[in-house]
Amino acid sequence: MTVNILFAAAREGWDTYQAPLRQALEARNISFHLAQDIAPENVDYIVYAPSSEVQDFTPFTRCKAVLNLWAGVEDVTGNPTLKVPLARMVDHGLTRGMVEWVTGHTLRHHLGVDAHLRGQDGQWRKAVPPLAEHRSVTLLGLGALGTACAEAPVAIGFQMRGYSRQPKHIPGVDTFSAGGLNAALKGAEIVILLLPQTPQTENILNAQTLSLLAPGAVVINPGRGPLIDDAALLDALESGALGHATLDVFRREPLPTDDLFWAHPKVTVTPHIASATRPETSAQVIAENILRGETGAPFLHLVDRKSGY
Repeated sequence: MTVNILFAAAREGWDTYQAPLRQALEARNISFHLAQDIAPENVDYIVYAPSSEVQDFTPFTRCKAVLNLWAGVEDVTGNPTLKVPLARMVDHGLTRGMVEWVTGHTLRHHLGVDAHLRGQDGQWRKAVPPLAEHRSVTLLGLGALGTACAEAPVAIGFQMRGYSRQPKHIPGVDTFSAGGLNAALKGAEIVILLLPQTPQTENILNAQTLSLLAPGAVVINPGRGPLIDDAALLDALESGALGHATLDVFRREPLPTDDLFWAHPKVTVTPHIASATRPETSAQVIAENILRGETGAPFLHLVDRKSGY
């Protein structure tokens, strides 16, 4: 029997995903029809980007699962017409890309690299950074991405703390859960945000929580823009309470050209590139979930609708 798979994403996504998806499905001996245009009543699976034109899932009467191309599901998980299982993207390429970006910027701020990149003025300023073992780093969000990103600084020697909604155990990381946010942030010199976007996490970094950090602390946000109260962040940067913010995600994307973040001397803007779904690796995850659906095995990486991720 042929499995009908609708690719519901932008045209450029189809151009890059079509071949890897076909290869991954063929490798699992799945008989399939993969296309961008299939009658809704004939669709078995939807490979999905939340920016897709598909917003009403009601016509897809025989659909078995919606397989998200992205790690973030906040734009689809609350859709009342979506009744079938929703799987978020967790794949090797996305995870390793995030680990590399987070580790790179953590070391950049730890070592004070920016001071040497701003230009030479003939002054021999010998400012030696502390060892990693004397630097406190807190990571908010200990899901698959967060856990992987916490392990790399631990290997380097940083004092690592982690915070998540549910209790977690990660070797070398002091972990905190519900009720422990303030303790996780207290005195942190570098804070990394990898929480999902939910009503509970919006503005989790605000005037009160920012005040808990060490003087001159650095904030690194590759998670979601709404995790930070922008006005409070700018106030903390202006007052000197914060030393720098490296931001990869924003409330509006692309970031408007007149946004204050672009020209702020204590802000680094990167254009949502901390990590991305790689077609070659994510296609394997999607094909595996389709195989599971066809053989009666449980789907991987299912979203908990109540928690929103």
